[in-house]
Amino acid sequence: MISSLRMYEFPELQNALNNYWNLIHNELLSYGINSPLSLDTSSNEQQVWLDPNLVLAQTCGMPYRKFLHEKVTLIGTPDFGVDDCHEGYYNSVFISNINDSRKHLFDFKDALFTYNMVNSQSGLAAAYTDAKKNGFWFKRRIISGSHKKSCEMVANGEADIACIDAITWRFIEKYTSLKKYIRIISKTDPTPGLPYISSIEANQSIVFNSIKIALEKLNNNEKKMLGIKRIVWITKSEYLRYENPPTDATRGDLSIMPGSY
Repeated sequence: MISSLRMYEFPELQNALNNYWNLIHNELLSYGINSPLSLDTSSNEQQVWLDPNLVLAQTCGMPYRKFLHEKVTLIGTPDFGVDDCHEGYYNSVFISNINDSRKHLFDFKDALFTYNMVNSQSGLAAAYTDAKKNGFWFKRRIISGSHKKSCEMVANGEADIACIDAITWRFIEKYTSLKKYIRIISKTDPTPGLPYISSIEANQSIVFNSIKIALEKLNNNEKKMLGIKRIVWITKSEYLRYENPPTDATRGDLSIMPGSY
């Protein structure tokens, strides 16, 4: 058995995540469902998502659309209360260096764009959709490996612009000094948030209810740290109605390092 909740992996959140998982574990046990005592923090994310013994993991909207939706059970979506978004939805922020004089997204059409991963909804797909609405796509691109690394590259002048998950940005602002060197250019349109998934044979209603009760039992301080308001149901069809960027949107991109969503 395996469970992993690594999408918003900041050291400051690990104790709260562990306690959150312990509550979920106990609720599952009350239904007669066994699960790991602790969260996996080292396995490759895609291996976790496709593990036949997966109890619970969080994935990203784009990999769910591309290769997971027929191989896993969609459990539900945590709602992080993102401003100007419906429950369970989120958006991304385009960021630039604070000393960059360009003010609008279109002004960056010739800029060096960095993003976390090829299969990232928040870092790539949302950026692609928004840029195309503005009549362009970045010709110069580099893969950073993680949202935090993208922020570091923009802050250090190694890249001009990046598109960052709004929830990750919340933690970047809280737990790092990077915000002093960065400003927000614009926000993307909302899309369904990062869903919880389980193995294809999982009982969706039991796992959903276990998470719901765990959130109700989680102490207020830890709930505030994680930023999760509730778990909501967003349909599979809603996730699948969003388009993936075409393959040539990332053809020839330079890669810095492997990392996380």
